[in-house]
Parts: sequence; structure tokens; C-alpha cells
Amino acid sequence: MTTPAPTIPMDDQQQAARTWFESLRDRICTQFEAIERESSSDAVFTYTAWDREADGNAPGGGGGGVRGVMKGKVFEKVGVNVSTVGGALSPDFAGSIHGAAEDPQFFATGISLVAHMANPHVPAVHMNTRFLVTTKRWFGGGADLNPPIPYGEDTAHFHETLKAACDAHDPDHYPRFTKWADDYFFIPHRGVHRGVGGIFYDHLEGDFDANFAFTRSVGEAFLEAFAPIVRRRMASEWTREEYQQMLEWRGRYAEFNLVHDRGTLFGLKTGGNIDAILMSLPPMAAWN
Repeated sequence: MTTPAPTIPMDDQQQAARTWFESLRDRICTQFEAIERESSSDAVFTYTAWDREADGNAPGGGGGGVRGVMKGKVFEKVGVNVSTVGGALSPDFAGSIHGAAEDPQFFATGISLVAHMANPHVPAVHMNTRFLVTTKRWFGGGADLNPPIPYGEDTAHFHETLKAACDAHDPDHYPRFTKWADDYFFIPHRGVHRGVGGIFYDHLEGDFDANFAFTRSVGEAFLEAFAPIVRRRMASEWTREEYQQMLEWRGRYAEFNLVHDRGTLFGLKTGGNIDAILMSLPPMAAWN
């Protein structure tokens, strides 16, 4: 698909990151649409472009993105967003962003994906990778699996695929980043983890080429890790009790994203598109 060019200037590194995130988005959406066709569904993604108005404190600021959403037979609701924005952070928020306390000007480009599935035996999933520029430059992101009904086989496959991607770059990445995911994707007020983990990393800076290569590997690993699990479980029969279990679990997911998720806060604090920021919320959930 064709996306509008952001209205902010970009150097070669920023453009390379943006181009990769957009190409990954297109490949993921193609794969998810293929899964829908396998289930005799004609569901496809619809794309909505949005613009971020330039901040008067940031000459050349602005940018925008594209929100892609599909609602089908297998994917009850899946959103895949790519955004490229820049400008100035508010003084109270700049102090919490790596490298922004010295200068509030920022640039950010990234992809964010959340899939909520129609069948409670198919796990929901989250994936996000991003490149941020303040007075520093770094990559962050990760992926984690969120099954209402966990299967050891699925958890093992997901982690093994991510571990292989990590090990190809640094043997310390997987043990460090999977622990980071366990610590981050935890709901303190519930005392439970959001799912069965994955990897999470942030502030990966220094060698742009090496860190960009790793971030691309995370995107490739996601494609390899998730689709086989969906195909394995999407035709499973489920009961009313299992569906209710999924709805209650989705409530926990919503609580985490609204209270603790850094990406949600960053989007809201930087004037992002509200529908894109909150596309992570499930279409239906329950609290008992």
C-alpha cells in the first residue's frame, strides 16, 4: 500500500527505519489476510491515514501515520499501525524520555500491532518496534504472547523463535530481554503477568547498524512465531465457559494497556491519533 510522506525532515537513519516498519506492516497484513482466506473469510485490512499537526514549539514538527484494522472470522480485531512523528515534548513529559530532558525535540517512527482473536484457544499477541531520536538515538520494542488458554507447545514455539533471533546477534539478548518482558508485562494490582511472555527491550543505542539489524530480526521472528500458532488452533471447538474466560482475560489486558503501557502514554502525550493509540483495546471484554 502507499502511505503519505510525513511532513517532518528525516536523515538517512530515520528514513531507513521508517521504510522498514512500513514494509514489515505490509507483509504482516498480507499474511493475516491469507489466514482469513484459509478460514473462508473475505476480511481484509482497511487503512486510515492520519496527520499530526505541527507543534508551534517545534519548527517542521508534525508527521502522522496509517492505522490498519481488520475484523474477520479468525482475527476478531487486529490493528497494525505505523507512525512517524516529530516535534517537541511537553516539559513535564520530556524528563521521562531518554535523552529529552536536555532538549525536548524528538523524532519517533515505529510499528505497533495487537491482535485479539475470535477463538479463545488462539492467543492474542502484541508486537512493537520503534526508533526514537532525542539527544540520543535508540531502538526499542518486543513481542509477547497473551493466551486466554495457554498451551505449552505454543509458548515453547514462540519463545524458541524469538530466542533464535536474539542469539543470532548476542547470546545475552534473550535472557536479558525475556526477563525484561516478564518484569514489564506484569499487572501489579492483579499480581499476575499479562500473558506467557516474550521479549522486551528499550534504549538500544550506540551501533545503529547492529541495533537496526536486531530490530529487523525481531520483526522477522514475529512472522515466524505467530502464524503457525494461529493455524494450529483457529479451528478448535470452544465452549461458552472458555469464551467467558477469554472475555475476562481481555479485561486484564485492557487494564494493563490503560494503566501501565509506555506506548499508550507516549502516544497520548505526543498528540497521536486516539483511535490508533487505543486500537490495542479488545472489541469485547468482561469484568466480574
